[in-house]
Amino acid sequence: MTAIDSLWIEICPIASIPLRGCRVVRTRHLQVALFRTASDEVFALENRCPHKGGPLSEGIVHDRKVTCPLHNWVIGLEDGQAIGADEGGARSFAVRLDKGRVYLEASVATAP
Repeated sequence: MTAIDSLWIEICPIASIPLRGCRVVRTRHLQVALFRTASDEVFALENRCPHKGGPLSEGIVHDRKVTCPLHNWVIGLEDGQAIGADEGGARSFAVRLDKGRVYLEASVATAP
């Protein structure tokens, strides 16, 4: 990770995240899953399902959602909230794309 200014940290090229897939980055305190949709949108969630803590990064990405691999909870990539009858959410982080590079808000580096 490289800081570009006080607000954003450069993480990786978008091409290093598979289409309809995920890449995990680690900070000192947590794992962040970077999800890339079929339309090249990128979203960042804590890599932890709100249900039982399953690894969202191993789930199936569809539209703007990911389905947890453990118990099939569907989580919205935009806000990390469970969809349907399930309740709860994964922490989400702001993402910026610039010239094919992915940046995360700098606060992710210090998030507990």
